[in-house]
Parts: sequence; C-alpha cells; structure tokens
Amino acid sequence: MKNQKPKYHQIIEAAVKVIAENGYHGSQVSKIAKEANVADGTIYLYFKNKEHILVSLFEVKMGEFINQIAKAIEESDAASDQLYTLIKMHFRQISSDYYLAIVTQLELRQSNISLRLQINQVLKPYLTVIDGIIQKGMEQHQFGKDLNIPLVRQMIFGTLDEIVTNWVMKEQKYNLVEMAPEVHRMLVNALSK
Repeated sequence: MKNQKPKYHQIIEAAVKVIAENGYHGSQVSKIAKEANVADGTIYLYFKNKEHILVSLFEVKMGEFINQIAKAIEESDAASDQLYTLIKMHFRQISSDYYLAIVTQLELRQSNISLRLQINQVLKPYLTVIDGIIQKGMEQHQFGKDLNIPLVRQMIFGTLDEIVTNWVMKEQKYNLVEMAPEVHRMLVNALSK
C-alpha cells in the first residue's frame, strides 16, 4: 500500500509544516517536495494533487488520534471519565504539534466545498466516539436521560474546537491541557441537568 511507505509519511509531515507556514493557497507542491526532500514528481506517485495531500494528512493525523482516544477511553467505564479523557487528549494532541494545530484550526476552514465534505467524512469516526460517550452517560444516569445526541455532540465538539481555535489565534500563550478539568466540569454540569 502506498501510504505504508516511508516517503508517504515524509511528505505528510512536510505538508503539515509547509501549509502551516505558508497557508494552503500559498503552499505549492514544489515547496512540499522540497521540505520532504523528494523530487516534485515523487509527490504525484502518492497524491493526485495538493487537495489530496491536505485530506490525506488530515486522515492520517485524525486516524492516529481516533485510535489513541478509543484505546484511552476503554480504560474507564464511566462516561464522565471517558469525556474527560477525550477532552484532555484532544487538547494534548493539538498542543503537541504547533504546525498541525495551525493546519487543523485555520487552514482546513478555508477550503472549498468538495474539500470540506471530504474532511467531514474523516471526522465522522471521531464524532461517533463522542456519540458513544453521550449514549453511555445517559444509560449510566450521569447525563440527562433525554438528550438530543446530535445536538450534544455539536455542543461538545464545538466547545473543544472553539477553545483550540482561540488558543491558536492567541499564539498558544497559555497551557491548553490545563484547561481540560474546567471544560470537563462545565460540560458535565450542562449535560447532567
């Protein structure tokens, strides 16, 4: 498989950095190739175009993230604890990679409709994890019993996403992970009413 080859990952990592530094529209394939230390033509052995690189880097990074979250939340049976793990890991993942934070919070937002639809497909498994936590919280009577799961999912994801975007816009001047306990407390209080 193409995506199992080292050059594929080399190009993905280079793309994250180049897109973060130059913006999506200012990131030519040749810049990505130079950063990855490969010939321009090598890029096209793995990717159709720049849009495909952006979607692929999001797929790779989001796929890794979803797998880590799924494993971590299995360590606890309580939905509230799982929600805390999800919040903390979301913040930790974003804050651990400066360039990826810029790409996910800023550059992916400026995309065309076709690109947004592809990004939404990549996000679906993450949103399904959130749905599972909400459902479990309702079953365990930790959260309200008649919650509108899609609306609550939007509230949780939207909250985390906005906090991270604000952190990126403020040039990461504070510790994002330290905010996890308070964000968790506020969300659980809202969900348990």
